[in-house]
Amino acid sequence: MQNIKIYLITDSVGETAKKIISAVVAQFPTVDLSDVQLYPFTNDKASLLEILNDAKKENALVAITLVDKSLVACVKKFSDTHDLAYVDFMSPLMHLIEERSGEQPTQESGSVHRLNQAYFNRVAAIEFAVKYDDGKDPKGFLNADIVLLGVSRTSKTPLSMYLANKGYKVANLPIIPEVEVAKELYKVDPRKIIGLTSTSESLSNIRSYREQTLGLKTKSMYSDEKRILEELAYADTLFEQLGIETIDVSKRSIEESSMLIENLIQK
Repeated sequence: MQNIKIYLITDSVGETAKKIISAVVAQFPTVDLSDVQLYPFTNDKASLLEILNDAKKENALVAITLVDKSLVACVKKFSDTHDLAYVDFMSPLMHLIEERSGEQPTQESGSVHRLNQAYFNRVAAIEFAVKYDDGKDPKGFLNADIVLLGVSRTSKTPLSMYLANKGYKVANLPIIPEVEVAKELYKVDPRKIIGLTSTSESLSNIRSYREQTLGLKTKSMYSDEKRILEELAYADTLFEQLGIETIDVSKRSIEESSMLIENLIQK
């Protein structure tokens, strides 16, 4: 398998670039692209040139997310002189927006991570999601932006945390046939509640794996498909009573399910 090294140079933490790199790498399953070197907080030419020289020595591909035009120009000049392959993830779009709007970019590195009100709102949302995870306190339903309902292993907690990182206050509740749901749930605007469902086969597989990780060697009711069908039927009945929207999380990533949830609550 061919190995290609990638140098990722950024003036911030590098989250934006890492996501793009991951999406691109996934398109080349037969190429070894696992060697990605991240160089965060690169804000001066001396450090930048040192990294570029190392990249040249190792014949690496270079990807940059730099907002300082002088640093971008430094990379371009080095590339032209030393025949170094690089891609600039930010400048082309910034240039188009600058042309269309007539506004100059701030060129402040890491602007998206500044400690502004949106940041503190996200922190508060994460604390909310932790506090009201797994139906710990039904009072949280009344103050939540989103309430997620679903049987065990329908990704309630991961979705709550993912949405919290976007600033939503999310509470969730596991649906169990033998346990009556909290009365507070019926006081929540149905448009804020989302029912999570899945297939019995998918849930059985996920739960069986969970049992194995816990060291359980025999199959239990928890992963029994007949029992799971009963749970799903009970949940469907409850969702219908509440008059809420539902999404099937089987074969969907957390990101995709999250997007569907956002679309539903914004209707």
